[in-house]
Amino acid sequence: MTDHLADALNTIKTHEIVGQNICTVKATKLIGEILKVLKDNKYLKDFKIIDDGRGGWYEVHLDGRINDCGVIKPRMPVKRYDWSKKEQEFIPGFGVGLLIVSTPRGIMTNSEAEKEHTGGRLLAYVY
Repeated sequence: MTDHLADALNTIKTHEIVGQNICTVKATKLIGEILKVLKDNKYLKDFKIIDDGRGGWYEVHLDGRINDCGVIKPRMPVKRYDWSKKEQEFIPGFGVGLLIVSTPRGIMTNSEAEKEHTGGRLLAYVY
């Protein structure tokens, strides 16, 4: 069994480390939503889908702002008042980076989930 999200974030991280500006990752709904969150928070320049007839790929344009990113396994649940504990566990400092979570209201960052007073499951981190 493969984890497409882990593969995508690893590809993005390795391309950032070597200084490349463009990479391709497998296209899934979850990866698309996470790329949208990363773009909205200015970690990526842009991304677009390339349809090859077999599921497709995302062409991701990197901005050089990602130092580290990865999936959080197991995808543990977080209650709505426990966000600060999880930030301390996965993010190196206050105001640096973000957690990406799956909530009943969709995929969002930990700060958005905290503002909406909702819990969720941790998916990934980036800083």
